[in-house]
Amino acid sequence: MIDTLIQFIRDAFEDSATDVFLMEDEPPRIRREGEVVELHPGPVPRAAMQEFWAVCGVDPLTHMEADVSWRVPGSSRVRVNLYHTLSRLAAVLRPIRNDIPPMAELGLPSALLESWMERRYGLILVTGPTGSGKSTTVASCLDWVNHHYSRHIVTLEDPIEFLFNNDRSLFSQREIRQDSSTFSSGLRAALRQSPDVLFLGEIRDQETALTALHAAETGHLVISTVHSSSVVETLERLAHLLGADSSGTLNLLASQLVGIISQQLLPRLGGGLFPALEYLQNGAATRRWIQENRLTDLQDHLLKSNEATNCSLLEYLVASVKQGYLETDIARGACARPQDFDRAMRGISS
Repeated sequence: MIDTLIQFIRDAFEDSATDVFLMEDEPPRIRREGEVVELHPGPVPRAAMQEFWAVCGVDPLTHMEADVSWRVPGSSRVRVNLYHTLSRLAAVLRPIRNDIPPMAELGLPSALLESWMERRYGLILVTGPTGSGKSTTVASCLDWVNHHYSRHIVTLEDPIEFLFNNDRSLFSQREIRQDSSTFSSGLRAALRQSPDVLFLGEIRDQETALTALHAAETGHLVISTVHSSSVVETLERLAHLLGADSSGTLNLLASQLVGIISQQLLPRLGGGLFPALEYLQNGAATRRWIQENRLTDLQDHLLKSNEATNCSLLEYLVASVKQGYLETDIARGACARPQDFDRAMRGISS
């Protein structure tokens, strides 16, 4: 029974699935080009799901949920999230990739991100909702460093999503719960491992945010992700984590932040997915606004800036429609204020 399930998983990923969904008494499904589709008519029996949990090394009687890495027999490694839903056993699988696409192939602002990754210290944030490609963007940036500089790159991930092959750089990839108990403890330990670049899978709490900022302050380049949908929302979340009433922590954020790139994936005109971006490089004016928590001024600056280092989501969406990458309705729906998109498409500045 488990052999049939494993063969399905192997075939699904070989057929370009980005996720596999398994649920007791439901037919297996996959995600392809952003859509979840049923791939096999037969339901997965409970016995098969129990066997699958067992091969992943997790007992469903003692664990409600778990994140693990697992090697598909005869194939590659995948990350697996195991969970219960209405007393049924379920799992979502995603491949751990080692074929890392270059930034230009992903549609990212390569020159800007390369200039950020050349820095010796500071904090770089990649933000967006779940499934927006943050991990792929970070992996592409780290692999660029790998091929251009001799660095020690320490990663703390939950779970590991890409495997790097050492080129000019040396990678120490560490998985939470397997190699370190928490992000914050792993990050503190990583500072004693002579790192040049630190990748922290996610900033989730005040302790992790402060440790990341102090790591940047003491001469490390720190890259991390935040679950937020825009540059300003990212800064609002960090200000809340750090304590907006504390000028010292906001000064630290303002002085150490290199830049923020926020992204979401939208259906591309003609098929596939398209990254809709917003990005900001921290400079003299923005540093002052961050220090004073004047995020409305920063948002206005982002909307009106004509510098290559800054771009609002609104500007990016309008350009993407005019260049034939996105349908108008898709781009409009991605805007927080669709009326601003309508005005911008008519050439009226906000």
